[in-house]
Amino acid sequence: MALISEKDARYLQKVFSEQLKDPVKILIFVDDKSECEYCDLTEQVLQELSSIDSKLEMYVYHVKRDKQIVDQYKIGMAPAIVLLDKEGNDSRIRFYGIPSGHEFSSLIQDIISVSTGKPSFFNAEQIEKIRSIDSPVRIKVFVTPTCPYCPKAVLMAHSAALVNSNIIAEMIEANEFPEMSMNYGVSSVPHTFINDKHDFVGAYPENAFIQELFKAVGDD
Repeated sequence: MALISEKDARYLQKVFSEQLKDPVKILIFVDDKSECEYCDLTEQVLQELSSIDSKLEMYVYHVKRDKQIVDQYKIGMAPAIVLLDKEGNDSRIRFYGIPSGHEFSSLIQDIISVSTGKPSFFNAEQIEKIRSIDSPVRIKVFVTPTCPYCPKAVLMAHSAALVNSNIIAEMIEANEFPEMSMNYGVSSVPHTFINDKHDFVGAYPENAFIQELFKAVGDD
């Protein structure tokens, strides 16, 4: 049974035809079914999505068998999604867990952003400020599919990664990775961690997010 309805597929076809500029490579990392409850569903939804527009190219890798590319993109768990631009450059955008519910919209917007090279958030001044960060930054945003505020937090983190090659930004579906969520003390979402030591809860406005980002960088 299709996961993307015919109505949604027609809508996405229109969106992609109007907004996609360059091809986007979608890498999905999966594990054996016994180890990864949502890998098959994630692969299916991305197959259906990539069939909607020829600019979307999907590649499937196994976390245990394809060690070279797993190590290249530093994939730590499955299912995982990585977006590359038309030249194969890493956008540093990561999805861990099936992008369902409200997070499906995050994936669509990220695909458009990678295709156009334009982040979902931040004006020119804010982009220049983010680009001034010259040390490695890893942002983790814990979410759930039913959280209406989570896409903003995810897209803001992903936008920061898109404009600065020192930043990797990860969406983590909290319910799929309960042990990780417990280790990080996640009790409400969106919950954002920067470099694993600076954190905040909620979807912040752009300037407040940048302030938190620089607080974390300043702590290093």
